Amino acid sequence: MTPKDAEILDNLTTAVLYFDSALILRLINPAGEMLLEHSAQSVTGSAANFLFPGDTQFIEALHQALITAHPLTEREKRLLLPDNRQINVDCTITPWIFQDHVAGVLLELSHIDRQLRISREKRLLSQQSTARELLRGLAHEIKNPLSGLRGAAQLLERELITEDLHEYTRIIVSEVDRLRALVDRMLGPKSRPQMAVGNIHEVLERTRQLLSVDLPPGILISTDYDPSIPELVFDRDMIFQAFLNIVQNAVNAIEHSGEIRLNTRITRNHTIGNKKHRLVAVIKIIDNGVGIPENLIDRIFYPMVSGRPDGSGLGLAISQSLITQHGGLIECQSNPGHTQFTILLPLGTKHEQK
Repeated sequence: MTPKDAEILDNLTTAVLYFDSALILRLINPAGEMLLEHSAQSVTGSAANFLFPGDTQFIEALHQALITAHPLTEREKRLLLPDNRQINVDCTITPWIFQDHVAGVLLELSHIDRQLRISREKRLLSQQSTARELLRGLAHEIKNPLSGLRGAAQLLERELITEDLHEYTRIIVSEVDRLRALVDRMLGPKSRPQMAVGNIHEVLERTRQLLSVDLPPGILISTDYDPSIPELVFDRDMIFQAFLNIVQNAVNAIEHSGEIRLNTRITRNHTIGNKKHRLVAVIKIIDNGVGIPENLIDRIFYPMVSGRPDGSGLGLAISQSLITQHGGLIECQSNPGHTQFTILLPLGTKHEQK
């Protein structure tokens, strides 16, 4: 039995929208309804510039397809929808020719946000792995000479007769110890995570309360927790340190007054890198500060990269390392006035097996 044309269209996973010669929507399939998050009844009869507002180039491309009868394909196109929602799609515009003239255009949209997210996560995980290997090699090359310098300074101090000269050897020893401590911080904790069942909101509240003690005037830390999130399996101290580093960065990013929001939600069947998890806790730390410079956004999780002149550039690198040791990941999106760190934490084997 051959399926009807409408049945084929209804079962496509690609969103298909048909616009007439006036660029009025006349047909949309179920995948298109899901993409736009509106029913066919509510959007049929709408103009293209209403469905995709603010993108004059895209509307002009639809017009050109009508005029020239030439198809157009664009990869990773960002579209703005009426509710200010942005989506990333692969887009194909095909003129619909009927009786030797262009009667309209067929628009095919493949939602690629999930593929882009997975690709971004793989890149972040690869960056983290590469950074750790580089740091391990660098630490070995630095710490061996430092040990030699420290030992030589101590031997020299024993040979010096004048007490005044001992101050110089003590400075050498002190600076060597400072550099060793810096290298150790770059490498992160030496011990493996001490996993135990715990409540992620208790750790977030501990972070909020600690920073609130010395919070500059005009800065507010608000919360929006999902109480339905079950307990996680994690190292409490490691996760606390990761949260503390990120929230402290958010405080530093607010110049005079502003708000930091701690938000938690749960997501299902979420892939982190190559591994799919049934349940993942999503923790968002959002601030309305100055934002992260565009030239740094792709490098902020590397050690020694900081947007502040007085910053060490270690906080975010350490946080990413702590979270990846739990099978999770930290992502960042930033614009002036809105910076969001998203921490993904799998709920662990206790929940995965249910």
